[in-house]
Amino acid sequence: MAQHIVKAFDEQLNQLDAKIAEMGGLAESLLADAIEALSKRDAEVAADVVTGDRKLDQLEDEVNDLALRLLALRQPTATDLRAVLAALKISSDLERAGDLAKNIAKRAITIAKASPIAPVTGIVGLGALVQGRINTAIDAFVARDAKLAMDVWSSDEEVDQLHTSLFRELLTYMMEDPRNISACAHLLFIAKNIERIGDHVTNIAERIVFLVRGKAPERERHKEDESSSTEVRPLKKEN
Repeated sequence: MAQHIVKAFDEQLNQLDAKIAEMGGLAESLLADAIEALSKRDAEVAADVVTGDRKLDQLEDEVNDLALRLLALRQPTATDLRAVLAALKISSDLERAGDLAKNIAKRAITIAKASPIAPVTGIVGLGALVQGRINTAIDAFVARDAKLAMDVWSSDEEVDQLHTSLFRELLTYMMEDPRNISACAHLLFIAKNIERIGDHVTNIAERIVFLVRGKAPERERHKEDESSSTEVRPLKKEN
């Protein structure tokens, strides 16, 4: 980041970066804890995620306040202006990711009361994948690394494919035994929430590319998620 004549300007921009990094770390932690609560059937950990989301909301408010002060008092231009605007949008994506992690935790509390079900393992894998993408995206933001951000942007296809696979697996469990319907329905929502967090991370990656290069990724991102498709395909049962 180039140095400015007014030292306080640099300090405020650095504060903005620090708050985004803190939000990213917290969002990643909330998702990890929500998935842990699901896999270990730990309602107490899930409850901590629900309350922990408030801190993320508070940080978003702090980012908004600082960004608005920078816009009003410093009138940033060029890269500095893009940095402030990117921070505003990224904080919104991270806050939404926290809301989705909270929703996962709430459903984990309900699932903890039901009998264990096998597809939870696949959801843990999906959660770990998205968790890693959050971490990498924040690293890209702090380092102003557009190439790393593009790697995150491109990896969304893997998340979509895994989500679609889980969707089909859960439907199979529901068809094979009606007693699985309630738990699997909650798991379907959880898987979708994780996939939506992945979409927010993709948004963050796009904003980082714009911040660094002054333009968004040129090629259109191909969505591999087929869980919302209206086409009905036969489900394959394993022997």
